[in-house]
Amino acid sequence: MGWVVFLSVCLVIIMIPVMLYNNLIRLRNQGRNALQQVTVQLQRRHELIPNLVETARAYLQHERETLEAVTRARQQAVDFQKSLAHQSLADSPQLLQGLEKVEHALTASLAQFRLVAENYPELKADSVMQQLMDELVNTENRVGFARQAYNDQVMHYHNGRETFPGNVIANTFNFLPLQTLAVDRVAVQQPVQVQFPR
Repeated sequence: MGWVVFLSVCLVIIMIPVMLYNNLIRLRNQGRNALQQVTVQLQRRHELIPNLVETARAYLQHERETLEAVTRARQQAVDFQKSLAHQSLADSPQLLQGLEKVEHALTASLAQFRLVAENYPELKADSVMQQLMDELVNTENRVGFARQAYNDQVMHYHNGRETFPGNVIANTFNFLPLQTLAVDRVAVQQPVQVQFPR
């Protein structure tokens, strides 16, 4: 009877670290997967931009710089993603910062594009342009949701690796922190203020 108790205690002592280790692996993988979902949405945005620029080109002949800035920023973002072919964004803070940098530049150029497009009523009235702009807004929302889901997963992973007893396993097996993705400062808009006549 004593051996049964002894073996049960040993089994529990072995199983707790194994369960903690497996939980950290699961949380880290969920974070990596969430980051992949962000890159999927960014790719969707990259694919939409050439159609948007081409549709606007006929109307914005005098705004060549704006169109070129959007095209250039998009190409830099696409090239950056292609350069990641065999590298993991989740494991490299420098690569993640590079992704943020090129995507922030693209967001800024798209914001400038939207401002310029507002000054051309015939462009705003074009049905193809309206559809593309709606799709761009939809895509930007998806990017935002994917970014938030990734940052939430990073928080769950960090909670698992920083709280006791998970921190013992995390330090023993070198579970490194994951980086969060910052919100595009350009994409954040001021809230609409409604004022009624008094």
